[in-house]
Order: sequence, then C-alpha cells, then structure tokens
Amino acid sequence: MTAQTPPTPPFRDPRLPFAKRIDDLLARLTLDEKVSFLHQFAPAVERLGIAAFRTGQEALHGVAWMGPATVFPQAVGLGATWNTELVRRVGEAVSKEVRAMRARDDRVGLNVWAPTVNLLRHPLWGRNEEGYSEDPKLTSAIATAYTRGLRGDHPVYWRTAPVLKHWLAHNNETDRATSSSSVRPRVLHEYDLRAFRETVEAGAVAGVMPAYNLVNGRPNHVSPYLREQLRTWTDEELVVCSDAGAPSNLVDHEHYFATHEEATAAALLAGVDSFTDHGTDSTRIVARVHGALSQGLLTEKDIDTAVRRQLSVRFRLGEFDPHDDPHPGTAAFDTPAHRALAQEAAEQAVVLLKNDGDLLPLASDARIAVVGLLADECKLDWYSGTLIHRSTPLEGLYERFGAARVEFAEGVDRVRLRLADGSFLHVPPAPEAADEARGAAGALDPALLAGRTDLPPLTTDVTGTGTEFALADWGEGVLTLRAPDGRYLSVAEDGFVRAAADQPGGWVVQETFRLEPHENGHLLRHLGTGRHVSVAADGVKVAAESASIFELIIVERGTDAVTRVAAAADAVLVVAGNDPHINGRETEDRTTLALPPHQERLLRAARAANPDTVLALVSSYPYAVDVARLPAVLWTAHGGQAAGTALARVLAGDVSPAGRLPQTWYAADADLPDLLDYDVLGARQTYLYFEGTPLFPFGHGLSYASFSYADLTTEVADETLRVSCTVANTGAVPADEVVQLYTRAVEPSVVRSRRELLAHRRLTLALGERTPLTFEVPLSAFEFWDAARGGRRREPGPYDVLVGASSADVRLRTTVVLDGEPAAPRALACGSGLEPADFDEQSGIAIVDRTRTAGDAVTPATGGPGELVYRNCDFGTGTTEVTARVAGRGTLELSLDGAPPLAVLTLDEPTADAYTYASLTAPLTADGVHDLHLELRGPLRLAHVGFSG
Repeated sequence: MTAQTPPTPPFRDPRLPFAKRIDDLLARLTLDEKVSFLHQFAPAVERLGIAAFRTGQEALHGVAWMGPATVFPQAVGLGATWNTELVRRVGEAVSKEVRAMRARDDRVGLNVWAPTVNLLRHPLWGRNEEGYSEDPKLTSAIATAYTRGLRGDHPVYWRTAPVLKHWLAHNNETDRATSSSSVRPRVLHEYDLRAFRETVEAGAVAGVMPAYNLVNGRPNHVSPYLREQLRTWTDEELVVCSDAGAPSNLVDHEHYFATHEEATAAALLAGVDSFTDHGTDSTRIVARVHGALSQGLLTEKDIDTAVRRQLSVRFRLGEFDPHDDPHPGTAAFDTPAHRALAQEAAEQAVVLLKNDGDLLPLASDARIAVVGLLADECKLDWYSGTLIHRSTPLEGLYERFGAARVEFAEGVDRVRLRLADGSFLHVPPAPEAADEARGAAGALDPALLAGRTDLPPLTTDVTGTGTEFALADWGEGVLTLRAPDGRYLSVAEDGFVRAAADQPGGWVVQETFRLEPHENGHLLRHLGTGRHVSVAADGVKVAAESASIFELIIVERGTDAVTRVAAAADAVLVVAGNDPHINGRETEDRTTLALPPHQERLLRAARAANPDTVLALVSSYPYAVDVARLPAVLWTAHGGQAAGTALARVLAGDVSPAGRLPQTWYAADADLPDLLDYDVLGARQTYLYFEGTPLFPFGHGLSYASFSYADLTTEVADETLRVSCTVANTGAVPADEVVQLYTRAVEPSVVRSRRELLAHRRLTLALGERTPLTFEVPLSAFEFWDAARGGRRREPGPYDVLVGASSADVRLRTTVVLDGEPAAPRALACGSGLEPADFDEQSGIAIVDRTRTAGDAVTPATGGPGELVYRNCDFGTGTTEVTARVAGRGTLELSLDGAPPLAVLTLDEPTADAYTYASLTAPLTADGVHDLHLELRGPLRLAHVGFSG
C-alpha cells in the first residue's frame, strides 16, 4: 500500500487569496506563538514549517550594515537629482542586492526600513542626509519612486517590503526621545502627513516606523494618527514597526505610562505591530504582552490584528509560495549595471550653485590643485554598506585629467605631541596588522561592533621626534588625529589609544578628541569616553585621572600647503564639507550653518593664492558660505562609491550638471527658527513661507547649457489643470533641465505659501532640441486645510501658475481662476464650540495631548502667558455664556478684536492630573463676527471652549 499524502493546509495553497490563507494560519497558531511574533525577531514555528522572520533591514541608499554592497548617493543626494525614474532604478538595484545577499546570508531581511520621508524642515537637523527634501510634493515623488523600485513590479509578490521612516514630525536629535513637536492641524495635514500620505497612496509601501519623539504631547508610538490617518489611505494591510528601544522609552524616558505592560498594550492598540526592543532578546517584550493579557489590557483578538498585518507582509514577500515567488533566484549583486547606476546617480546629484565667467568646465589641459579635508575621501554614513569600489575627488581628477596635471594638498595640520619630559607620542610599528574596514563582516546591530585590540597601543618616543599626526578640526574643537599609515587614533573597550580605525565611525565615535588648554600645554580629551589621554607604563590610554599634558608642535600648517599648490595651478578645487559621523548625525544636531573654521581658513588661503578657485561642498546638509569672491561653487551630498568619478566628470564637462537643491540654503543662522519650532507656517520656514533672501533658493541649480521656455497654455477640465509649455536647449552642449511648476494663491483669505511646487520633470535635451511637455495637476492640489471648518477647502479665485528653473527663477507665468468654496466665518454659536488647537495665530503656546489616547489641548509653552487668535468668529445673533474645559490651574481670558477682556475664567484649585478636566463658565455677551483672542496664564490646559446664549 502507498501512504496517502497529507492534504495541503489552506495557508499553503497559492490558489486561495492571501486573506483566507492568513485566517487559516492564524487559527493554527497558539496564543504563545502569536505573541512571540510581536518581537522584531519572530521565531520559527517548526511544527507548521514556518521559518524565523525579522522586521528591519536598513536600505536607505544601498544595503546597509550587512557588509559589502553597492553604495549609492545619500538620500538627500538622490533628492537633489529630482529624477524619479533614476531613483526607481536605484530602489530596484538595492532590492535585487537585498535578495542576492539574503541568498547567502539569512541575517539579511526582506522587510526594508526605507525610505525616510521626514521633511527637511530645518537644515541643522543631524539626520538631514536621510531625507529627500523640505517640500512634501518632491519628497513623496522621490519616495514613491524608491519604494516602487524596492517593491518590484510583480503583481503579487514583492521583492522587498518597504517601511517608511519616521512617523511623525521628526526633525531633531536633541532630546529626541522626550521632546514634543507642537504641530497645529493645518501644518499636520498640509505638511507633515502629506509626504507619508502620497507615498502610501501610491501603493508600494508595506508599513511605517514611528519616530522616537512625541507629537502634541503624545508619543508617536501611541499616536491616534496611525488609525485615524495612515490606515485609511490604503486597503493594504500595513505593518507598523517600532523604532529600536522606543517601546521601553514610553516608560523609561518619556514616563508616559507607569508600567511596561500598560505601555506595550497602548502601543499595540494604537497600531504598533512589531516591537524592536532589546536587540535579539524577545523575552522581555513577550513577557510584557503576556502581562498585559493577564491584566485585561489586551485580548487575543488584539494580538491577532497585529500578527495578521505581519503575516500579510510575509505572504506578499512570497515566503509561503516558494515555487511561485519569482525573486529568490535574484543574483544581481555588484553588477556592471549597478556600478554604472551608482555613477549615474552621483553625476545627477551634483548641483552647480554658481559659475561666474564660465570658469567651469575646466580646460582639459588645466593644471589643477586639489585641496581640502575631503579631497581624497569617500565618506560613508551610518546607513551605508561597506564599499566594494571607492572613488575620491582626487582619484577622479587623476583619472580624468592625468596625475601629472593634478597637485594635492589635504590641508591638515601636521603635528607632534610632546610631553613634559621631552618624549613624543609614538605609533609603534605593526607589520603584521591586516587592513580592516569597520563593519565589513556585517552586523545586525553595528552599534555593538567593538574597536580593534589586535594592534599595539601608542607609546612614547624618548630618543626621537615621535610620530607626525595629521590633525583635522571638524568644527567646535572636534579633532581627528591620523597616523602616517592612514589609521585614525581610536580607543577600544580596553581603554588604550591605538592607530586602529580606517575612518571615524560607530554609534559612539571613538576617533574624536579635543585639545583643552591647560597650564603651559593642552590636555587631550577623548570625546567618546569623555576621559583624558594619559601616558602610562603599559601604553597610552584614557583615564579618569592622571591626565597627561601635551605640547602641540606644529610641523606644517595646512594653509601653508594649500597656498603652495594653489599658487602654482591654473585652477584650484577646494573640497570642503562634513564627515557624516561628526558634528551633525543621528543623535547629534548641528549648532550652526557655518563651515568649520579650519576649512574656512583653507578656502581663504586657496582664494588668496589663486582667484580661479572652485569650491566643491561635499556634505549631508547646507552651509552658509560667503560665495561673493568665489567664481564657482558646487554642492553634492556624499555620493557613494562613484562620488569622485562623478564630480571629476562634471568638472571636466563630460556631464553637464543638472542637480537641483532639494531644500533652501539660508544665508545665516539668524534666518533659522528654533530647531524645535515645528510650525512652518507661523515661523515662516522653508521656501513655502520664508520671507527673507536665501543664499540659494529651493530648486536652484545651474547648467553648462542654456534653455528657453515658451508657449505656456493652461486648461481646466475634469477637475484637472493642464499646463503645457515648450523647452529648448539653446546652449552649446547636450544637457538635462529640470522644469518646475509652482503656484500661489493671489487673493488668499488666510496666510498661504508664497509659492508651492505642483510638479516637475527632468528632461534630457540634445543640442538645439525643443520639446513640448504637459503637466496634469488635480485641482485638489490647490486645497488647503481650513482650520475654521476642520477640513480641506479649495478657495475660489485667481492662482498664479509659474513655470521655471527654480522656485525663484520663473520663466513663464499666467493666472487661472478656479472655482471653489468661499471662506465662511468660524461658526461658534452652532453648539460645536471651539477646538483650541485650530488657531489662526499663536504666541507662546504648545499643543499637548488632551488624553493619552486622542485629542489635542493647548497650554502655555513656557512660564509666561500664551496667546491664541481665531479670525472671523461668528457669534450669530448673540451668546451670553462661555464654558471652558480645563485642567491644571491658571487663568483664561477671552477678548474680541484685541479689546479688553470680556470674560476671565480662573481655575484656582489644581485638578487631580493633566487629564482630569473641570468646566468653568462665565458670562460673555457677543454677537456678529469678530476675531477671538484667548490668553492663557499658568500651567493650564485648555481642551475646549463652548458658547451658549
């Protein structure tokens, strides 16, 4: 007899829809098994043949953390390309490398945590490099392209499953786990939510990751917007993955809940489906979930909801259909096509900011001096893979112009460090030490990578002059010291100082120091440990006591070397910028837009020696640089493995630059609002509202060609505005042009953006080529969030239609008149009253959580009073009484049109807590339409104001 084959369980049957298969699998899993799935590292269920699974594979601009991979330009550089088709191809290449790497290393995950769609609201944000743009339309366009590439184009099975970061209103590293972003409803809907919404609605997103911060007083990991907004934008199941350690932060740092069981339950009920906490150890999250179940805070149905969302992603990734999934055989890794794409992306990301006198492109026979701290660097950031190929600006210029025509001066200060006894710091030889790139073997958590201890610690040289170090000052006194063999001084866990690191890096950078004046010399503080360097009998180490005093002997100043090579050249290229691991990175915001003083000195020295000086800024963020005396300036983000080749080809004219700025470059720190001021409207932030003169405007970028714009026409039909024009290349070389379409409301009833990007297109035009193009813009793009009605509204009237090469360089313009809903006064007498967060203007006010689960209230932001203004409030035929729902204690005053107060309500006895509200009433006689002013004094929370009469 032949044994009968057991029937295929429904969850393994590819003929059934995913929803039925998930139902079947959920019914087969025990409660303990389902709870175990809630941690990032979900274990295998061997009895059902289900493999282990983890959420989270970093893939922001290439596969990160898992060893060698193709490294594309930083995300802000991809944003600077303004090229959605290019970015889609980058996403496709990254997803193929994820699959290829997973085939040989099962630590590589298919649920990729990328892209970052946080808007680049403030250029001092340490993670500026991770976003695409300050503009929500451009951000969503680039993010949509990247997610489509990551997803793949198979109708059923996804190559990878992208998760958007970081939900929501997250642009500060300072106090990022405890700070609250105060975001009024209008800014929330028009700005912060918009980039997420448009990307999710495009259909290639598997989920989102909440950010560490709070929004309006409530942690993002218990945000009601996950349910009220995110999950209404698509019919697909979305998985919400917590950020690392954030579930514990709800209790440990934010103190928002008293117990971890309460916090875990609240996060799960709010919509968090996968908990990233305690690394690979799932026991604590599992215990917290079981504790919440036993306390009645959760039910098994709540667990099922979260697990269902996770399983939906796993089914889409083809895990349960190995014979039908087309992706596991993907082997495309470090292919010639991927290398070419990395170079193309790096070339398209270069932005030409200034080119007076057509100094660029450089003549093919020019003698070039290449100088600067980044001239021979190919820097990586925290979310990079390990380089397989590497190209620095210096190497690119050697390759393009020939080494005989290029002279180099790094511009570091060459120094020795002498002790009081006359001996010098010395790097002992290590002839058998192998070169080792940080993270080359891959790591699930690179923050845990240890420094090298296989190399000898520094010693002292009592007979000679010791080791000559290359000292670079990266700003704010933060130094690196590099030995002649190219290794940076670093401190490992044993506390010894070694020349051991190929580059500064790591979660806590161990390669940075600060010289502190002390007596007749300096103490050398190691910034990673906070301790001073001390010379001991067994070697040089960091210690809490016995700090050594060093005399800094300058062998050669970097400015002298720069002056020497610059004076002998036809043209000078100064390559300046940042190291992505120092002074502006995850966990650390910048304090200034200024270029670090060391690099300013090098730039001045080069310009003084040679007026034909080109500044190439290679950086993760904008700078405020005095460009008046510089004939040519370029900017590129850190461009990945092909950065140097790409820059050299642009400088030589092999490629005409066509990158465009994805964010405003401000002229000075004084132009910036406070880093924690998230009210882009009230603080007049970004090109949308900024009223000053920027150093370079949003969308700016020059070309080696010239372009003419003509034949502007518009048509409104079928709830769509069609804008057509022609663009021609009138220059001497083939080139790309980025055509940008903006609008502005001519007669707005409230403050609207000065101009707003509606659409864009990057075109490649041959010499003399002329091409027509048409933009189709839904009329919904002209809507704004009307705080008076609590919803979107298109205002009737004239709108400027602006077509040009940047937000400031408008070539064509016309006006269209659109119909819509006219403005109406805010109806206060109809019974619904006033939601305090729906203000038109505010001063000194913070929006806070009305309850721990939903709703907004307002409170004075500091010790002083706070004022709110609500324009055009209609009190109808008359009101006689006002009622306020308040918590805490303090005083609320109401006045009309700036006149003296009509009503004063005081809560003398504090309520039990911030979420226990009391009702206060007072007479108030008003009729007709007025501007309503509220003033709050004291630690008072205002949740609602009602009127009756």
